[in-house]
Amino acid sequence: MSEVNLSSEERERYSRHLALPGFDEAAQLKLKQAKVAVIGCGGLGCPVLQYLTAAGVGHFILVDHDVVSLSNLQRQVLFAESDIGRNKTEVVAERMQALNNAVQTETYTAKLTSANALRVLQFADIIADCTDNFPTRYLLNDVAVKLNVPLVQAAIYRFEGQVSVFNHKADINYRDVYPVPPSPNSIPDCATGGVLGTLAGIIGSIQANEIIKVITGIEEVLDGKIFHYDARTNESHVFQLKKNENNSVRAANRHAVQLIDYDQFCAKEQTTITTKMINEISVQELKTLMDNKEDFQFIDVRESSEFNEANLGAELIPMNTIPDHVNEIARDKKVIIHCKAGTRSGNVIAWLQAEHGYTNLLNLKGGIMAWHQAFGKWAITFLSSPFRA
Repeated sequence: MSEVNLSSEERERYSRHLALPGFDEAAQLKLKQAKVAVIGCGGLGCPVLQYLTAAGVGHFILVDHDVVSLSNLQRQVLFAESDIGRNKTEVVAERMQALNNAVQTETYTAKLTSANALRVLQFADIIADCTDNFPTRYLLNDVAVKLNVPLVQAAIYRFEGQVSVFNHKADINYRDVYPVPPSPNSIPDCATGGVLGTLAGIIGSIQANEIIKVITGIEEVLDGKIFHYDARTNESHVFQLKKNENNSVRAANRHAVQLIDYDQFCAKEQTTITTKMINEISVQELKTLMDNKEDFQFIDVRESSEFNEANLGAELIPMNTIPDHVNEIARDKKVIIHCKAGTRSGNVIAWLQAEHGYTNLLNLKGGIMAWHQAFGKWAITFLSSPFRA
């Protein structure tokens, strides 16, 4: 077989890549030969597809059953007013072809389900999760494990976004972080909660960046990590994740992984969780408990980097390590759990109630951000505490 090389036109097109240290022709050829499956052609999918097409990725599988609507135009930058009512996959394929006529696309306008996911994604080298719902996220995680391909997952909400690389060399996947789906209504969709339009471009570009690095093998990727970005403050953090030993969905066990009804799975888990409501406590009530020196256990489920920047003096047990420390969480007194804004801690409480029968847990409403708003930055205790590895 003759050696494959870039053409003179390709060398010119990608000359800015080839000028980078460590980014040679072999790296560019890897992009040309790669097949990337992008699930969701909306707010995240648009910048991901735009930049990967420009970067020279040669093959795409596009999956989205939605059509373009007027409300999409605020952040989904591949669409125009004239596209309203058209299938998103059809429109983005046209835009990609106009940007790079060498690109090859397969489009699927049906909803991705357990019945069709393996057939649609079986030849993908890498999967980009650009979706906005939990059933599909769990489905894509399990498919990626079963097919033994990396999954680059991203999510946005209001002013915050995150990116992770799962099922790669670290062998950490989405189920290590979220053993069960979040509790009902804890994370509203963009239509309900809103989202800053530019945030989709920022997070989508970072997601595309990770995909390029995974394919080419250049530089360090977010393998088993979460990159979190807050558009309000321009602050970002990278959190190191840990395997959940109770997670049996693993690459080593991939042939035994069964694809299930993920809509039913999420509904079942959420129904179980709602049978035990999550009780909350305000920051004002917490301060009163502290001032009165009442006896309670106080747990912070953020990551160590967040904790080291600012904390309330709680015991640090990062969210993804909670399953390893259940026996250290008291049952005979109040346990107050907090995070940055109340979502992660709420999910931890929901899981502890559903899986371990806890009845004494309180979620700090609004998290450390609510404390900051109520009492000011300098009311936060700046100190260190043992990190629960």
